Amino acid sequence: MTTLSYRLRVNGAELQVSDGWVGENLLYVLRERLGLPGAKPACEQGECGSCSVLVDGALVCSCLVLAASVEGCDITTIEGLQPPEPGAFNRVQQAFLDHGAVQCGFCTPGLVLSVTSLLDSDPAPDELEIREAISGNLCRCTGYGRIVAAVLSLAGGADD
Repeated sequence: MTTLSYRLRVNGAELQVSDGWVGENLLYVLRERLGLPGAKPACEQGECGSCSVLVDGALVCSCLVLAASVEGCDITTIEGLQPPEPGAFNRVQQAFLDHGAVQCGFCTPGLVLSVTSLLDSDPAPDELEIREAISGNLCRCTGYGRIVAAVLSLAGGADD
């Protein structure tokens, strides 16, 4: 098995990956090699959004990205969105809490990253744009209504 060592820039820090198999996906490396469990393994086929991260600002399913291929890129995980104050939440996380958009929590990291990506590109999306932006994230608990309300509250739209 061919292995290599490389560095990844994750959440602003340069992290060493040693003896990585060339076929390891970014999801595996983040969780198992770098100790960042926020991206969740679910479908492993890029269909559910649970493993979403930002690579150079673009939302990607980390299960579909070879880890070594993003050397030199800026990778942001859910852990990288966390404010430095203990117990604090960023504005998207707080809106999810305020609107009851979090139930089991498995899909939440991917949804928060999807919403963050949306708001970075469009600070005032309408409901249709929000639903389109989160359409790649499967949630079995919420029905999406409260998630949409949370995002609308951040976009200056109506909330529930």
